[in-house]
Amino acid sequence: MTSVVTKVTETSTAGPVKSSLGRGRVTCEEPNSRMHSFTGTLEWRGESFSLDSERILLRGCRLRNTDLCYGLVLYAGFDSKIMRNCGKIQRKKTKLDRLMDRLVIMIFLGLLLTSLCLAVASGFWAKTFQEDHSYLSALYQHTTPAQQAFFSFWGFTILLSIIIPMSMYITFEFVYLVNSFFINWDLEMYYPVKDIPAQARSTSLNDQLGQIEYIFSDKTGTLTQNVMTFKKCCINGTIYAASGADTAQENKQPLGLGLNWRQQEEKKLDFCKVTLLEAAQQDTDPVLREFLRLLALCHTVMVEEKGGQLVYQAASPDEEALVLAARDLGYVFLARTQDTITISELGVKRTYKVLAMLDFSSDRRRMSVLVRDPQGRIRLYTKGADTVILERLQRRGPSESFTEMALDHFAQETLRTLCLASKEVSEAEYSSWSRRHHQASVRLRDRAPQLHRLYEEMEQDLQLLGATAIEDKLQDGVPETIQLLKLGNIKVWVLTGDKQETAVNIGYACKLLTDDMEILEEREISDILKAYWVSNNNLSSSGEAFCSSNLSPQRPEASRHKKRALIISGDLLDKILQTEEVLKEQGRLRRWLAACRATGSQEQGSLVEKAFVDLATSCQAVICCRVTPKQKALIVQLVKKHKNVTTLAIGDGANDVNMIKTADIGVGISGLEGMQAVQCSDYALAQFCFLQRLLLVHGRWGYLRVCKFLCCFFYKTFAGLMAQVWFAFHSGFTAQPLYEGWFLALYNIFYTAYPVLSVGLLEQDVSAKKSLEFPELYVIGQQDQLFNYRVFGVTFLHGASTSLASFYIALWAFQDHVGSKAVGDYESFAVTVATSALLSVLVEIILDTKFWTVLSFLMVTASLLFFCLFSFLTQSADAFRLAPAVFRFPDASRNALTDPYVLLVVLLSLVVNTIPSLTIQLYHSMAGKATIQQKICLKARRAPEPSVELRAHMPRGSARRRSSYAFSHQEGYAGLITRGQSLRSRAARSTPQLLHPATAPPVRPLPAPSP
Repeated sequence: MTSVVTKVTETSTAGPVKSSLGRGRVTCEEPNSRMHSFTGTLEWRGESFSLDSERILLRGCRLRNTDLCYGLVLYAGFDSKIMRNCGKIQRKKTKLDRLMDRLVIMIFLGLLLTSLCLAVASGFWAKTFQEDHSYLSALYQHTTPAQQAFFSFWGFTILLSIIIPMSMYITFEFVYLVNSFFINWDLEMYYPVKDIPAQARSTSLNDQLGQIEYIFSDKTGTLTQNVMTFKKCCINGTIYAASGADTAQENKQPLGLGLNWRQQEEKKLDFCKVTLLEAAQQDTDPVLREFLRLLALCHTVMVEEKGGQLVYQAASPDEEALVLAARDLGYVFLARTQDTITISELGVKRTYKVLAMLDFSSDRRRMSVLVRDPQGRIRLYTKGADTVILERLQRRGPSESFTEMALDHFAQETLRTLCLASKEVSEAEYSSWSRRHHQASVRLRDRAPQLHRLYEEMEQDLQLLGATAIEDKLQDGVPETIQLLKLGNIKVWVLTGDKQETAVNIGYACKLLTDDMEILEEREISDILKAYWVSNNNLSSSGEAFCSSNLSPQRPEASRHKKRALIISGDLLDKILQTEEVLKEQGRLRRWLAACRATGSQEQGSLVEKAFVDLATSCQAVICCRVTPKQKALIVQLVKKHKNVTTLAIGDGANDVNMIKTADIGVGISGLEGMQAVQCSDYALAQFCFLQRLLLVHGRWGYLRVCKFLCCFFYKTFAGLMAQVWFAFHSGFTAQPLYEGWFLALYNIFYTAYPVLSVGLLEQDVSAKKSLEFPELYVIGQQDQLFNYRVFGVTFLHGASTSLASFYIALWAFQDHVGSKAVGDYESFAVTVATSALLSVLVEIILDTKFWTVLSFLMVTASLLFFCLFSFLTQSADAFRLAPAVFRFPDASRNALTDPYVLLVVLLSLVVNTIPSLTIQLYHSMAGKATIQQKICLKARRAPEPSVELRAHMPRGSARRRSSYAFSHQEGYAGLITRGQSLRSRAARSTPQLLHPATAPPVRPLPAPSP
């Protein structure tokens, strides 16, 4: 039972308005997240009025056709429905960020453990030394071995603390920032039509763009342009096809009120062949006349005069396209009142009295208008989905059969279709029906079912007039983008608030759905989940095993390798996912799930959720229809929870904000629905097609660069600085530093930072063109192949071996040999080890770099120059004389590195450290392990993939035919019109004469309430 809260309010207006409004009380349900339902009552002036979802305004609604209105705020602040649908804002971190945090903790713990071991060894060494050298006891009389170990622990901790990669985080952020600039500067993702470039609003998620496994996309405005175009029609056995492409722009040119439709015919009509216009001018075909009259009468479009021009305000872009088509053919919608519609028919103004509007709903899939024409005849005009119109026809003749063939033809081209029909109603029939209709419309309980039964009674024995075909034009490159993403092992889910037929139709148009896919709808989902629940209470370890064990018994023809697509509605998701939405119990699965919830535990409910997620993720495509913003976010959250995958959400409206913030990566489209999605996103694009370049090029490059940057950074840290540990074994574990202090200070800043930085900024394995040609390369990031615990372990061993070789080769060379200048002293030894390690690191980075630029060359050169420069400055005799305690290595590098013997030692260390990398590359080449470039060349020789064809070969006679009807607005607009709540009084206004002009900005539909 819905809980309620009582709110008492008093009008706050002043003067006579306040006294006329008086005092009232509103009793309504508690604040909740339900966007499509509302229950309450208004007590005012001794009467009670029913309040429902049609009588409240949500954020995003626009008040039209009125200059003044009085409203009452029911929910505010955090109690509003938009806030109830908002999730918690969480800081997004990439998988590599989280891995890095764990690795730094591991390195810190390893540092403490190493320091502890060396400190213990220092204590034992001190004890042994004191026992063997008792004559030096005076030097140790105040220091015990335990004290020596304690001080050594902190000494080693400070000495080795440079191994902790704190500077890495600073360089990390700089790499992220520059890679974000590369995204902003990419001209391939610039949209010149609206002057919108790509924008990286977050600078710390670039590498995660290369690891996306699931994309959750909105439909309208994201996959489509949200612009409907009248493309074709079939009237009385004749198909009129489009002859041009740019229909929307032609239809929306402003027209003055002084023009008539005959002047419009002189303009080029791209949307329909001239034969249709000529037939309309001749006015000899009664079916054509009724067809065009229906387009001008049967709709909920509002018209308003602004600046001497008519502006249409449509509840859906579909209706706008149909009304514009009728306008251009001479049937112009001029004005509307609460009970009349005025149109111009071939220049003759006619006013029809509206007797009833039979509103659209997702269950009815049609709408009708009952009017009385100027001659006094009563006619019913109906438009809706072909499946519901064809079964209500009075007869089925050749014309009807031809229209069905035309619908097949339209469906193959993925057009949104509507069937148009009408009939004449007698006075007696209307009188009886009108009386019952009025009684049902004032009922407080079961009003909707009663009205629907009366609508069903009236909409029988219709006469088919024809069919229309509307194109919800896809954005450029959407099918190709989805094809590339699928080849890159990225699954695309469409989460939309539109009805199922519309979403499925777009799914076929953008090649998300294909004819060879097995479509799983509510019945199949019910069978699979119910069979699973009954059979066992433990899910199999993988979604594939789950599907093979539960899908196959229900559908013997389904196999593990068969392509499947899942299509599910929002109310069914409510029952499966246990959201807070309160919906009617209907259907087998809903009743069964309700029983499971009542008798089962929370753990069992979680099993149902996981079973559904396993089923959905096993499918190649998923389309969720009629979902709320909160459901969108919940779906993303469940996939992340149960599959532990990287997700991306993309949308263009305020209803996509929650989904965008929940996903690992949020992408906002700069579309027609405002900037809410862009403002809450991590990346902003102008078109969906730019997503392929964002992921397959910048995302993969970003992941590659960051991973190689990490490998190089850790390698150079361990290779250069772990020699301190080996030196401790030969210095009595006294925590004496091996290197000069300046070398330790400048090693990570000047000597090795720039080559590693160039790898993080500029590295590429293949070009952008090859990245798009071979999207299979993207799988590397999804599988975390380039950097993980194993790669870190190999890098650690590689760095440790490099430091070990550099140290012990130098130690062996300096042990019993002296040169002319380097006499085997400590300072020369330190310089030799440092030079060997530094050059080994630089050569390793050079060998690992696959993409060389001038900047890369300059970075390596700068590192060597800085080493030489600072070695000269910090080891000069003048610096030693000025501050001997600071500059302790006077002329050490000049003496050591000018000795041929030392240079040979450095060369030997360099060769030994380089051989393992060259050997591994040679082994891979001899073992036949193909590199990325070799794989690209191999695939290039194969037959090319077939090009994307924007046609769907789905037979309409099949059990799963697509009824792609063009109707996308919500229920309730007819009620607003007949109640007169959305109409402005036209008593003091002269009715405009003829044509509707579209003004700038172009005609825009009434938006659905944004969450």
